[in-house]
Amino acid sequence: MDVFGVRTVRLLSALALLLAAAPCGAEDPAVYDVQAGRTIGLADMARRLRETPLVLAGELHAQPPIQRGQLRVLEALHAAGARLAVGLEMFRRDGREALDRWVAGELAEREFRAVFADHWGTGWDAYRPIVLWAREHRVPLVGLNVPREITRKVARSGFASLSEEERGLLAGVTCDLDPDYLDYVRRAHGAHGHGGGDFLFFCEAQMVWDAAMAVHALDFLAAQPGRTMVILTGVAHARKGAVPRQIARRSPLPAAVILPEIPGSLDPATVRFEDADFLLVGLK
Repeated sequence: MDVFGVRTVRLLSALALLLAAAPCGAEDPAVYDVQAGRTIGLADMARRLRETPLVLAGELHAQPPIQRGQLRVLEALHAAGARLAVGLEMFRRDGREALDRWVAGELAEREFRAVFADHWGTGWDAYRPIVLWAREHRVPLVGLNVPREITRKVARSGFASLSEEERGLLAGVTCDLDPDYLDYVRRAHGAHGHGGGDFLFFCEAQMVWDAAMAVHALDFLAAQPGRTMVILTGVAHARKGAVPRQIARRSPLPAAVILPEIPGSLDPATVRFEDADFLLVGLK
């Protein structure tokens, strides 16, 4: 081997050693502490939240950089010693058996992908690393959603249009709009292009969605106290004015909110403590 070959081998060996020595958290997103107004490490946030019963990790659906950020949050909390469960907007509550079988290793990926398609539809590739990680670490996956046809009916015709049978699927969830929630929906959704009665029906549908996820999460924690449930749900549901508000109306259990940075919409310059506790910055 000539001198250039020897140098190349040495260079590659040194590079391999450097990569092996690199910290496992090298790809962690930065975390912006909203109340303190400063950037902290992901591990620091995880240590602060490891005994928090409810952590909402907001998302834009099926956006791989954001789901990778959610996975890093789960990994950091797990490393910090939290006894985790993962609550999923993507699954209805009646998916409990399939989710349990997946975590237990009793469903093949092809079968579970079909379950995912039935409950949510598209976006499997973005969520696949999360559910694989949950199965590897035997972390319970919990469906929090209600049948989609119910929220669609409420958005179209109002909560009063639900039959007794349909209301029975909501585990006692009621829908009592108040000015604060209406203001929140206007801010979070931009009134969703509706006015008059249509906008009120849209607000009722959002409240049913928020309240049902809160009720189902609290039911799980009542049966398995001592766990930290990380709820993966859309940003509009994760903000403090949505699911966390419904939790607070029903339980004294504390909840924390982590949102992804969305440049021009949610960033360190615009995020408010009334919406979130932490912001994941630089997701990619």
